[in-house]
Amino acid sequence: MMYAKSGMKIGLLAALLSLLVLPALAADYIEQPFFAEKVAKKEMPTVSERVPQTPFVSDQAKGDYGGDIVTLVPRARDIRYITTYGYTRLIGYDRNLELQPDLLEKFDNVDNRVFTFTLRAGHRWSDGHPFTAEDFRYFWEDIAQNKDLSPSGVPEFMMVDGKPARFEIIDERTVRYTFDKPNPRFLPHLAGPVDPGIYRPAHYLKQFHAKYADKAKLDEAAKSQKLKSWAALHNRLDDMKEHTNPDEPVLQAWRVTNKAPASRFVFERNPYYHRVDGQGHQLPYIDRIIMDVSASGLFAAKANAGEVDLLFRGLSMSDIPVLKQGEKVQGYTTLLWPYARGSELALYPDLNTSDPVWRALNRDVRYRRALSLGIDRKTLNNSLLFGLGIEGNNTIMEQSPLFFPDLRTLNATYDPTEASRLLDEIGLKKRNAAGFRLLPDGRELEIIVETDGESSLVVDGLTLIGEFWREIGVRLFVKPQDRTVLRNRAFAGLTNMVASQGFDNAIPTVIMPPSEYAPMRQDNYSWPKWGQHVETKGKNGEAVDMPEARRLLELYATWMNTANRDVQRNVWTEMLRNHAENQWSIGTVAGALQPIVVRNGLQGLPQKALYSWEPTAMIGIYRIDEMYWNKAALKEARR
Repeated sequence: MMYAKSGMKIGLLAALLSLLVLPALAADYIEQPFFAEKVAKKEMPTVSERVPQTPFVSDQAKGDYGGDIVTLVPRARDIRYITTYGYTRLIGYDRNLELQPDLLEKFDNVDNRVFTFTLRAGHRWSDGHPFTAEDFRYFWEDIAQNKDLSPSGVPEFMMVDGKPARFEIIDERTVRYTFDKPNPRFLPHLAGPVDPGIYRPAHYLKQFHAKYADKAKLDEAAKSQKLKSWAALHNRLDDMKEHTNPDEPVLQAWRVTNKAPASRFVFERNPYYHRVDGQGHQLPYIDRIIMDVSASGLFAAKANAGEVDLLFRGLSMSDIPVLKQGEKVQGYTTLLWPYARGSELALYPDLNTSDPVWRALNRDVRYRRALSLGIDRKTLNNSLLFGLGIEGNNTIMEQSPLFFPDLRTLNATYDPTEASRLLDEIGLKKRNAAGFRLLPDGRELEIIVETDGESSLVVDGLTLIGEFWREIGVRLFVKPQDRTVLRNRAFAGLTNMVASQGFDNAIPTVIMPPSEYAPMRQDNYSWPKWGQHVETKGKNGEAVDMPEARRLLELYATWMNTANRDVQRNVWTEMLRNHAENQWSIGTVAGALQPIVVRNGLQGLPQKALYSWEPTAMIGIYRIDEMYWNKAALKEARR
């Protein structure tokens, strides 16, 4: 079956199922105590007037109103991650990783070319203003195609072969995007961990746009805030993702109420949120999300001391012993979810490095395989992941429908004898007095492995790998540095090898774009200049000049130009096989456990689930807006 038709059926079916329960709900909505006083004073409409006429009805949610959730962030700007794990999207993944309408009432997809979106009747922004097609038009015409506001133009995922979609307003609740060729990544991108935000609160932002307001006055207002122009002012205030502007209306479950500088940020429930449960409660159940700013190194200690209700980002597997110690005394539980990432530590030989000797070596698949075979992953697993990890390549996990077991193990066992034979075969037979091999130009084979230093696991793992590689005559030198500096060095071709985490999406399905697996992004440390070349349409970087890597681009193009799931599955299969055979990156161990601290009495999260950046948006697809305090916990909190 064609994906487009399947996607259309899913979207329409979800909308119809929601409608089936609406008549029983419409007259029976239960008002939140949080807004009761405002409603009584006629300062706010009743809940039945605030929710859309056709809300999203959750069949999972079974809670009650009230209470706060206290969590931690390492920096003020990290409050933005509530946009990820709060997970309000036009279209989003459900727990089965199927696309479903969320903010949209329904969506219609014809051959991955024509996408028609229908909004929910009566849906409103958090300030009560209607959410309509005008909000999509404003983004498309007045932001994305305004050179002052968007110098780079229309978002890349809304273009095919350099040509943007055609945008139409069908009526007040319906918009359409039409592409000349299939664009199967369009819907998955809308469901990603970072909301691309193809709509804006036009009624709010127009007052800061030179097309609708006095430009001279706007420029003066910008100058008073030490900004260069009206465009800079508009962009500062247009901040749905960062949450630095409490005045900007939102569609998410909670809205920020204060701005930096602050040591505590308070998010309050959105009175016009579009989701409800089957018992007549408007979601979210929780009244406020409170984020306290704290040094990241203190997160585990603060959780151990009982200072948080919910915490996951900023914790790692090494924190588990400390977290477990405080559970009984402080009244919380530490959930342990497998982290769905390609590898917790992956090595990226830079195929685009400027040094010609290292470039030739990094591009020799025998060299990459030798380094992989020279790693004792069992010892790494025991040392870094308490023996609970998955040893092998940087690849997908068994929970993905695309998984084949040998993808993990191909060229990824511990065989130092074969590793040494391959290095000899390449011609690296000469050694110095210390036993390290020599490069063809006489330099010592010392691999400088650069890393951002943010993960102690990566640094500790590299120390062990250095010992393993010593046995095959290879010296490893670890060079931690600032992430921005590291990326700039990689983009300039100055790195030899980089250590980082593996693939973000290790549980893909056929409908998810394989862009992370093709040389088309400069943030992949194996091929930054190839990625530059693709991203800049040939203006910068270098064209892909290795046949095996070019094949990955060809496969991605095939995936992009079809709506056939069987073809997409074949593309994914060949790309994954290509990675395992060519060892573009060298994986080590995967399957770390992500600790999630949850205060006893706070309900709604599954005991066991997969954690990832993509596609689960951390805990996003498990719906934090459906979390609630049980009655005993609420009663205790209200004393």
